[in-house]
Amino acid sequence: MKKVLGRGLESLIPQTGAGKYPSEAVMSISVNKIKPNRYQPRKKFDSEKLAELADSIKTHGLAQPVLVTPSIAPGEYELVAGERRFRATKLAGFKEIKAIVKKEYGDKEKFNIALIENVQRENLDPIEQAKAFKRLADEFSHTQEEIAAIIGKDRSVVANTIRLLTLPENVQEMISAGRLTLGHGKILAGITDNEELEKLVEIILSESLNVREIEARARQSKQNAKKPKKIKTPEIEISNLTEELQRKLGAKVNISGSSKKGKIEISYYNMEDLERLANLLRTIC
Repeated sequence: MKKVLGRGLESLIPQTGAGKYPSEAVMSISVNKIKPNRYQPRKKFDSEKLAELADSIKTHGLAQPVLVTPSIAPGEYELVAGERRFRATKLAGFKEIKAIVKKEYGDKEKFNIALIENVQRENLDPIEQAKAFKRLADEFSHTQEEIAAIIGKDRSVVANTIRLLTLPENVQEMISAGRLTLGHGKILAGITDNEELEKLVEIILSESLNVREIEARARQSKQNAKKPKKIKTPEIEISNLTEELQRKLGAKVNISGSSKKGKIEISYYNMEDLERLANLLRTIC
């Protein structure tokens, strides 16, 4: 089963000849009778590229039919694969579209085919892929190994992609928008400290760091997280001030009390020492 799914769309859509759909399955259907695929993993469609495809369809026609399956409503259909072609055809002003009607597709097959089509054509951004993989796991009980077989990639790719969904929403949005790469996202997903993660994101954006550079920063962040943070207590501050006064006055100094109130004691050993200290204090005051 894994080998069949791993071959992609060709293994799920029967074909005759080299890359041709069976002619007897192709028919023209009103675009108003076709509903979008409920399991379409792709959420964003570039308007400029759709317009370019629409112009091409106007000039050369539709090169490849879309794939549909009968809907519950009589005379209507649900799109299985080819949503971009379907949208562009409507944009071009055509009332009908060439389609292959397949009756045996269940919900799982619809999702699988839509996912494969988008992954093979690199239509999905990393977050859309991650959500699609998670949906396959949650709704259809696919294991990561099965998902990897469906898209023809290693299981580690599936695991690392799903981990992107552990990132904060704002970071996921940056990945979807292309401000952060998939490589950045995989590294950031390994950082559990949100404060460190946000700092790292700011550094990536401000310094335009590549993946290798950010890996080094991430390692350093993990090391810093393991080290106990040094806290500067009032006792340490008082001790530092005591040493500083002793160096400047050349005498033994004792500060007692707390950060709110206390007293300073300066020791002297003879009259000359007292006069020296008094003269020093007069210059300070």
